[in-house]
Amino acid sequence: MRGFDGAKKVKGRKRHWLVDTQGRVLKVKVLPANLSDAQGGRVVLPAAWAIFKRLSHLFIDGGYKRQFADGVKQTLGWTVQVMRRPEANFRGIWLPMPPDLIEELGQKTRGRRSFVVIPRRWVVERTFAWLSFNRRLKRDYEFLPETTETFIYVAMIRLMVRRLAS
Repeated sequence: MRGFDGAKKVKGRKRHWLVDTQGRVLKVKVLPANLSDAQGGRVVLPAAWAIFKRLSHLFIDGGYKRQFADGVKQTLGWTVQVMRRPEANFRGIWLPMPPDLIEELGQKTRGRRSFVVIPRRWVVERTFAWLSFNRRLKRDYEFLPETTETFIYVAMIRLMVRRLAS
């Protein structure tokens, strides 16, 4: 059960996560890489809805399409907020002006290419970092995707037990 995602140049599998606001893993599904983010979300969310009935709001990445957000609102009744970069789908502007004006206008426009903290996006990225300390989760060693999912849950349990002990 492997695939190839041509957009991200990823061969193998993708991990689709559902985490809480603290970054703890609630539900994870490992699927072939040729499935889009929205298709993976359609697999994860109904399984999470069956377990977490009180869940009502969802922050999603900009990679998910508007149809996915609308589908979540209609089928599950959750509110959805898409977290996008400020300059998403913006390549820059062409200005035939003197260099000093170009620099001044470039600072005022969204065309600047620099690091921008996306609200709520860092929560999932922090979870990736926590779980990357586990050797078995750094690469896709497992034959079955269910084994990878189990190791993700075990690594999260280990992390939480360690925090409770200290």
